[in-house]
Amino acid sequence: MNWRGRPLTSHEVVVNSIAATRTRTGLTVHAALDPGSYPTGIAVSRQQLSLLPITPHQQHGPWNYTIAPAAAPGSGPAPGNAERDQARATALAILADSRLTGMDAGTLDALVRRLAPLQAAQAEARKYQQRGGPRRQAKGDHGKALLSDTDRVLITVLYQRQVCSQTVLMDMLGLSNIGQAVAETSALLRRQKIDVGQTTLCFSRAEDLRDFLKHGPKPDLREPATALLTHPALTGMNRADYHALQARIATPYAAIVEQRRHQRRGGDKQPGTRGGIFRQKITDADRILATILSQRKLCSLETLAELFDVSRATIRNAMYDVMPLLDEDGFTTTTSQQRFSTAADIRAFATTTPEPPH
Repeated sequence: MNWRGRPLTSHEVVVNSIAATRTRTGLTVHAALDPGSYPTGIAVSRQQLSLLPITPHQQHGPWNYTIAPAAAPGSGPAPGNAERDQARATALAILADSRLTGMDAGTLDALVRRLAPLQAAQAEARKYQQRGGPRRQAKGDHGKALLSDTDRVLITVLYQRQVCSQTVLMDMLGLSNIGQAVAETSALLRRQKIDVGQTTLCFSRAEDLRDFLKHGPKPDLREPATALLTHPALTGMNRADYHALQARIATPYAAIVEQRRHQRRGGDKQPGTRGGIFRQKITDADRILATILSQRKLCSLETLAELFDVSRATIRNAMYDVMPLLDEDGFTTTTSQQRFSTAADIRAFATTTPEPPH
C-alpha cells in the first residue's frame, strides 16, 4: 500500500518506499541499500545450519523463532565468498583427475575448447527466451558466475561417466543446484555425438570420493576389464580399430537405451525425477566388447558372464542390443582359433601374449 505502484526507477526509490512504511500500532522501518554481492546457488550444509544461533519461540517454535545477528559462541566466522570460491576451485581441481574423467588434461582442454562457442550460443539463447526478445541494452557486468564454462563441462563429464550423483557433486562444490548446467552441457555432448564413456568407479558420498582421490582405490573396487580384453588376439583387430568401432557404436547404443527408458516411462523424463546416478552392472563400452568377443566365439556365454562379473541375462541383453548396430556398421569378424573354458584362461592369455606390431 505504501508503494502503490510507483515506478521503481532507482534503488533510492525502492529504499525510501520501504523506509516510509508505518502502522497505527507504531511500527517503523529502517531501510538501507546493501551493495554487497550475494551469488545465488550457494549451498548451506546441515553442519553450518546447526551452528546458527536460532532461538525458537514458545508458541509454534518451528515457525516462530529468532536468529541472532552474531555467530554462535565458539563456532567461528561463517565462510565468506572468497573462502567459498577458493574451496570450490580446489574441489574442481581434484575432480579433474584423469581417473575420474577418463581423459588426460590435454584431451579435457580440447573438449572444453570445442564446446566453448556452443556454450556461449546456448547461454545467449536461454537469455533471449528469458527476456522474451532481443537485448535492449548493452551487456552489463552482473558478477562472476559460480561455475565457468570449463567447470560445467567437467561436472557434466563426471556425471555422464556415472562417477557419482549430482548430490555428491553439489556437496563437493558447495552448491545447491547444478541440474541446469548438467542438462544443458549434456545436450551439447549429444548433439556433437561425443561419448565420454562410463566408469566402474561409483561413489555415493563425497567423503568416499575424496578418500579415493587421496589414497587411491580400495581393494574391493572393481577394475575395468576393457584395457586387458581389447587385446588384438581377442578382438581380432588392433586397438585403434577397436576403439574407433566402439566410438561409432556408442552413440546409437545410448539412443536405444534412452528410447527403451522413454517407452517404459510412457513419455519424457519429468524434471527432478532422477536425482542421482545408479551404478550400472556393466558399462556400455564393456557391453559392446562382450558382444564382439561373443561373435568371435572365444568362449561360452557362462564364461563371458564370469569374465565381466555379471549374469548371463545381462550379457544376452547386451548382445540383443549391440549385434544389430554392428551389422549396420558393416562389422564382420572371423572365428577365433583359440577357445577358452574359463575367465581366468582368457585373462592369462591376454596377459602373456605379445601384441602384433602395428
